[in-house]
Amino acid sequence: MNLNFCPKCGCKILQWDGEKKWNCSGCDFVLFHNVATAVAVLIKCKDEILFTRRNHEPQKGKLDLAGGFSDPKESAETTCKREIFEELNLKIEESDLKYLGSLPNVYVYENIPYNTLDLFYSYELKEKFEIKIEKSEISEAVWIKISELNLEDIAFESQKIFFSEYRF
Repeated sequence: MNLNFCPKCGCKILQWDGEKKWNCSGCDFVLFHNVATAVAVLIKCKDEILFTRRNHEPQKGKLDLAGGFSDPKESAETTCKREIFEELNLKIEESDLKYLGSLPNVYVYENIPYNTLDLFYSYELKEKFEIKIEKSEISEAVWIKISELNLEDIAFESQKIFFSEYRF
């Protein structure tokens, strides 16, 4: 990411450390580019998982799990609940979520790479529900048998790694 001028003193001597912060040698300014928290929910019914298809870049058209970025002052479980409702119009109880694990990821948005920590949860259903997707969020929702999942169809590396290495 290129940030040319110090937001505090205006000098053009801002230095990027290549990983997580900018320093200004003209003043005491430090800007951290911290990891963003995101959630991904495996909505499962028997041997199938509900995937969404991305309606926007990055990775438009690829498969994704329901989820998204946590808002400030929001727990990961609250993020799961909010995102599932926003994307699928499905109301869930946070207490029914099961934490599965986490993986680092890079989410490139408008040519800016954001380091994320993706938290994976599962949500078990006894039967499938009528899917009412929010078109501004996703283009479709599809049930896929775990045994028929093609990792190359998945949008993000963290999810590909999750499905190839984790048992759930």
